[in-house]
Order: sequence, then structure tokens, then C-alpha cells
Amino acid sequence: MLMRKVPGFVPASPWGLRLPQKFLFLLFLSGLVTLCFGALFLLPNSSRLKRLFLAPRTQQPGLEAVAQVAGHPLTREQESPPNPAPAAPAPGEDDPRSQASPRRRKGWLRRTRPTGPREEATAARGSGATALRPQEGSIPSSFDFNAFRSRLRHPVLGTRADKSKEPQSLVQSQREKIKEMMQFAWQSYKRYAMGKNELRPLTRDGYEGNMFGGLSGATVIDSLDTLYLMELKEEFQEAKAWVEESFHLNVSGEASLFEVNIRYIGGLLSAFYLTGEEVFRIKAIKLGEKLLPAFDTPTGIPKGVVNFKSGSNRSWGWAMAGSSSILAEFGSLHLEFLHLTQLSGNQVFAEKVRNIRKVLRDIDKPFGLYPNFLSPVSGNWMQHHVSVGGLGDSFYEYLIKSWLMSAKTDMEAKDMYYEALEAIETHLLNVSPGGLTYIAEWRGGILDHKMGHLACFSGGMIALGAEDAKEEKRAHYRELAAQITKTCHESYARSDTKLGPEAFWFNSGREAVATQTSESYYILRPEVVESYMYLWRQTHDPIYREWGWEVVMALEKYCRTEAGFSGIQDVYSKVPDHDNKQQTFFLAETLKYLYLLFSEDDMLSLEDWVFNTEAHPLPVSHSDGSGRGRA
Repeated sequence: MLMRKVPGFVPASPWGLRLPQKFLFLLFLSGLVTLCFGALFLLPNSSRLKRLFLAPRTQQPGLEAVAQVAGHPLTREQESPPNPAPAAPAPGEDDPRSQASPRRRKGWLRRTRPTGPREEATAARGSGATALRPQEGSIPSSFDFNAFRSRLRHPVLGTRADKSKEPQSLVQSQREKIKEMMQFAWQSYKRYAMGKNELRPLTRDGYEGNMFGGLSGATVIDSLDTLYLMELKEEFQEAKAWVEESFHLNVSGEASLFEVNIRYIGGLLSAFYLTGEEVFRIKAIKLGEKLLPAFDTPTGIPKGVVNFKSGSNRSWGWAMAGSSSILAEFGSLHLEFLHLTQLSGNQVFAEKVRNIRKVLRDIDKPFGLYPNFLSPVSGNWMQHHVSVGGLGDSFYEYLIKSWLMSAKTDMEAKDMYYEALEAIETHLLNVSPGGLTYIAEWRGGILDHKMGHLACFSGGMIALGAEDAKEEKRAHYRELAAQITKTCHESYARSDTKLGPEAFWFNSGREAVATQTSESYYILRPEVVESYMYLWRQTHDPIYREWGWEVVMALEKYCRTEAGFSGIQDVYSKVPDHDNKQQTFFLAETLKYLYLLFSEDDMLSLEDWVFNTEAHPLPVSHSDGSGRGRA
């Protein structure tokens, strides 16, 4: 017996112990049991032993996928920690240290430290980490990328001649110059601000800001498709590697629904459609899920700001004392959200934007116009201020582009667009005494005779939609598009720098010029060259390339610094006062539209692609297999 081997214990009988000995033995035994259980539950690395005693916590494989496809994004605590891949690390959804960056653009705001340092990825490679993170396999897709590419009517980059067999033409050299500008802008950003949201070229550092809720690398995401388009292969791989290794979604700040959608989601979607790389699809879908709480309102009209940590939402404080959502913001989600549904199989994205369309279709519109402020609570207009520039602009753009992206099947979008354009013509369109056509702003029936730089996209929009107008209106719309674009060119031509101001007026005998210094700045905006590109593709009138080249020369002379491109404070001064900001949309839009202006029409053909309001190309939904483009 065991007790017989314990020193000091002498049994009173073959099977018993004396009472004092029994007491001492039980005391020893209870201490031993206490010690064992303490080690089991309190000492580190005891999880394997605990499984012997505790019921296992069941975790189904692919649980994240079920939550996400059902439209319920995982909370911050549920997300998996980063686990970089050995060769090409996949996306991580996790670093709370990352901080955001801003800036101002369509809607109203148009507007670095890298999160998840590369050293972690290097260490993971050395330790033999698995090739795919759990998150990457968690979003199933029935999307057939090869079938999609086979339906394109043209090769993505166009039918290009063998450059080695052709002499360098003027247009080719101009295109190469624009490519060099993009390469310089990217390399400057990479050197001084990689991973931050924007480059500050004068101080040679990065800017993060607070518009993106803690998301970083806005310039990286905005640049992906431009780098691909210009065949800057090394630079594209640098950007892709950063997305794989350092672009984390587990952030906790307040973000602009509009800006995150057009820049981040638009950029990731276009990068996927151009390359087929899964990292871009997965990141876009996961980020889209983080925006869904913005739609939690009585009407389904989203508020402008979403809190990534709490899932709460709010309107901008300046928007009718925080009571309103902005037309250009909630009206510029349709293109991206339909593609999120297509790539994820999750219908919630499409349902959200179709509800917005229904609210806007059914609401009474003063004189057929869409005011800029709408209550997400009551669904009523909050102020009768109408603008085709800031606050309103991209809503109209997304109507005609929804029609085109649907392969001309979205009749509701088509009808809403042409009805809105007719109301704009009737109530906002004016011709100055000097013969310049412009679109004024409307405040309850009273016109402000000014036009913002943001409104200069409208020439291209009207040209894009002219083909599908009623036959008797097509020539009229083409001429209207040309006249508005000419007016916007005049705002450039009448400045000392040949760059256009933020806003220009038509009053007191002055036309197409800013009347106050607060409107005289230029922040590398794209809208004028955007219209040049569309008008060139429609007419092939060489004047648009001439005007575009004037912009290239002005950018080189007044906006190029030793460490990147910068906006300027006063377009009427030949001594530039730089604003120390290389906007992300300069790389996403301005340089892309200039490059396309000097390219063949089948490069990102308008038969196959529409551009979101950040110039990210999204494919037309061709349903047949008659496409010819494979490249």
C-alpha cells in the first residue's frame, strides 16, 4: 500500500491508521490537491491542461466569413492579429496605432507613419508563417475574373504599337513627360512620407489628418491604378506590397463616409479589376463593412461621419447645425457599393444605395432641382441651396455613370439624370455679357453668379451623357459641354500662372476670375483636365490637348518643388506661395486624366469603364461574351 511507504506512518492494523496519523495524512493530501489545481489554472502556458477539465470553446472555421457575408462586420476584438505571409504578406486588419489623414474635395472636403512595420513581415517570413492569413480565405466569391476580362471590348491598356519600331511622336513625348511627373510625385512621397496619407513637400514629411478614421496610406491607395496604367511596374509593386503588409483596418477614429468610399474603396476596387489580386478585393469588402453603420438612420440616408470604434454615426457639425446629410456625399456611393455586392455576394451594399435612390426619386424637388442638404431623420430638404459644384456635384455625375455602368439598363438613373440636367439648364445656366457659359448657384430662387473649380467637371459629364439624350438634344448637349469647358479654360487663361482659382465670378464687369484672395488658391485639382479628356475623346479637337499641355507646363513651373508637387495660394501671383500639400487626388485624378488625354481612346476605353469621382476606373457590367480585350 502507498501509505506503508510514507515515513513516519505506522499502521495500527493492516488496514488502518491511528487518529493523529489520519489527521496529518489528510492535511498533507489536501495541500497536494490545492497545489496541483493552482498550477493547472494559474501558471502560464497551461491551456492544454485546462482542456482536460474545461469544456472547449467551439469555433467554427470560417466564422468571420459568415458574419461578414451576413452584413455584420466583426468588431475590433474579433479581428485576428496580423500574420504576414512568407513571400507576399496578405492584408492585416488590425493595427490600432495607425492614424488618419484628410483633405478637401467633392462633397465639401477635398480635401504617416506606416502601421504594421515591414520589419514584422520580414520576421514572419523568417519564422515560416503561413502563406495566407485567416482573413484572406474568409470572404468567398463567385466572381470569375477571367470571364470578366473576356467580356471587355478592348484591352485594358489599349492596343499599343511596338515603340521600338516607331519614331517618337510629339504626343508620345508629352505622355512620357506626364509619366515622369507621376514617377517623381510617387518617389517623393515614398522617400519622405511612405504610409502617411499625404506628402508635405516643403517640410519633407507626411501628413495624416483626421478625415479617414485612423486609416493610413491614402496616397498609396489613390495611386495604385495610375501606377498600373502608366506601366510604372516597380512603383506599383511597392504600393501593392505596402497594402499587403501595412494597410490595417482595425482603426478606431471618426471617418468621412464619402472620402473613404471614393478614395480607399474606389482605389482598391479598381486595383482588383485591373490586376485580379485578391488582397485588393478583400480589403475593399472589409472596409465597406466598416462604413455600414453610417446608414443606421430612420430614412436609410447615411450620415456623413462614421465612428469605426463604436459604430456610431453623426452629421457634420457645419451641415445645418449637424442636422443634415450632404447630397454629393450620400449621392456618390452607388457605383462602389454595387461593385462591393458583386465581389462579395453580400446584397446589403446594393440595398443601401438603392434605398437612397428611392428616397431621392420620391421626394418633392423644388423646380426639379436637388438641394444640397437633406435630413437623414425626416427625409426632408433642409435648405434650398443648389449647386453643381461643391456639396452637389458628384451626385449628378453618379446618375449618368450608373446608367453607363449598368450597360445602359438602369433606366431610373438615366431618367433622373436628364430630368435634373433639364432643371439645371432652366434655372442655373447663364451666359455672361462676354459670352461665357456658366452654371450659377441657386439659393431659393436667387442666383450667385459664380462657378467653383469643382463644377468644372460638368463639361465632361454633359459630354459623356450627350450620346444617350433624346436625339434632338444630342447636338445641343455636345455644344453645351464644349462651352462650359471653354469657360473653365478661361478661368485658367486669365490667371498669371495659367492655373485656375478655387472659384470665379461673373459680376461687376469681371468674368471668370476670383474676386477675393480666399478663392484664389489652386490645390492641384483635376476637374478642368477631366473635362478636357472627355471632350477630346468625343471630338478629337486638338484644342483640348493644347489646353491640357498648358496645364502640364504650369504645374511644372509653379507647383513642382524639389520634393514633390504642391498647391499654391494665389494663382494671380507669378511668385508661388506653396501650400505644402501634395494632394492624393493629384496622383489619382489630375495626372491620370492628363495621361489619358494624350493616349489612344482604347486605353481604359469608355465602352468598358466608368471613372468614379476620384478617377478610379470601374468596369461596365457587360453581360455577353462578345468582348475582345484580354490584356
